[in-house]
Amino acid sequence: MSAEKHKEQENKRGAGVLLHITSLPSLYGIGDFGEGAYRFVDFLAEAKQKFWQILPLNPTATVLGNSPYSSVSAFAGNTIFLSPELLVRDGLLSRGDADSHPSFPNNHVDYHTVTEYKNRILRLAFQKFGHRADKDFQKFCKDNAAWLDDYSLFLALKENFNGVAWNDWPAEVRDRKKVALKAWREKLHGRIAMENFFQYLFFRQWNALKDYCRGKGVKIIGDIPIYVTCDSADVWAHQGLFKLDKDGKPSFMAGVPPDYFSTTGQLWGNPVYRWNALKEQKYAWWLQRFEHNLKLFDIIRVDHFRGFVAYWEVPAGEVTAVNGRWVKVPVSDFFKVITKRFSKEQIIAEDLGHITDDVRAAMAQFGFPGMKLLLFAFDDKPATNPYIPHNQVENCVVYSGTHDNNTVKGWFEKEARPEDRNRVLRYLGRDVLSSDIAWEFVKLAHMAVANTAILPLQDILNLGEESRMNRPATVGNNWQWRIVPEMLSPWITAKLREITETCGRT
Repeated sequence: MSAEKHKEQENKRGAGVLLHITSLPSLYGIGDFGEGAYRFVDFLAEAKQKFWQILPLNPTATVLGNSPYSSVSAFAGNTIFLSPELLVRDGLLSRGDADSHPSFPNNHVDYHTVTEYKNRILRLAFQKFGHRADKDFQKFCKDNAAWLDDYSLFLALKENFNGVAWNDWPAEVRDRKKVALKAWREKLHGRIAMENFFQYLFFRQWNALKDYCRGKGVKIIGDIPIYVTCDSADVWAHQGLFKLDKDGKPSFMAGVPPDYFSTTGQLWGNPVYRWNALKEQKYAWWLQRFEHNLKLFDIIRVDHFRGFVAYWEVPAGEVTAVNGRWVKVPVSDFFKVITKRFSKEQIIAEDLGHITDDVRAAMAQFGFPGMKLLLFAFDDKPATNPYIPHNQVENCVVYSGTHDNNTVKGWFEKEARPEDRNRVLRYLGRDVLSSDIAWEFVKLAHMAVANTAILPLQDILNLGEESRMNRPATVGNNWQWRIVPEMLSPWITAKLREITETCGRT
């Protein structure tokens, strides 16, 4: 390899950490865009990490299990991430307002209590802001009107109709009759203005944090869920893009067939797209979504990539995902439009699960890097297993696991079969205690052929099953895990930096 080629490959190699905003340390019950986030970016920079990967930033709800993959909007930001400290700094809250909160646990999120607290202080901030003629606020509302107008009206209507789903609203509002919408916008003007203000605060705080990341040489990898929730502003505003009946109820639901995670598959319940309608509109809604997210993030992980090739469609009324069928998508036409507008270098394809030749062909056609999980690497076919480090290609992202997996330590202790553990130890070439196994996987990821290595912070901290983020196909007790500041010790920083430098990923 020439010196120039070697330097080019060194520049391509990088490493990062997967940690969602909710998991950051904070005094206010949940990770936010305040001091804990900035200190975490400092940790990444000191450890020579190039990437910070997060989960979707869209609004969550306790009735939807607090999942970042179930949201009332594909565009809005989750206002529980707003930092009370920054609101005090900006004169929108008093110190007393911010500090008058209940006692929060410091190692997990109590979403119900946090949401009540954040809603209360945000309303106080809006009262202090009032209806002043703020040019930045007015510009934000104008620049984001394409999604913000419908989103804020949607939330105001939801509140007015006592939280019922939009497809159970009065027919003239459900069906978006112009006269009815105009009347409701006038009637709910104050509530709409308040929601616009909350979103203005979200994007202002987030953009400041993103600028700080850029200054520290850290790129943010965001996440686009393929589907949107039926009871969302997006489906209500774009009903023709989804397979709905005449009353706005889903005719079919999205999910995946039986797989590694569940013997009955996963029935997500989201409405599926009318891809012919999307194509007729030249994929305008998806283009808007990509553009919006690539303003928020440097790179986006496209969740459930195989659903852009063919998706699993389950008839409404089914209670499991077993009785579904695969439906083809115009994948080549779609991604030609996407990559004409946006760089393929900004896209990672989440290609886990049931991957077929047509999915591989689509990824090869557009050159999207896929994901390789080390937790899936140690089956009885090391010569052909695509996840094992020596079989990886440069154009991929290697992970120890994701938010949907157990931690490495938890997997090794609780899920791995004896033969799996033996294959891991044989690959490592020595016996390793479960107390040390996570860091062995961290090293394997950094040494792998893949250009990019991303490690969940739980594995860098060598934490067990109790620290996993999500258990797919379960409801409750997910998305709650948090770190405390002392976990990011100088020893952890130095150790991560050393292996990153040794493996040429700085």
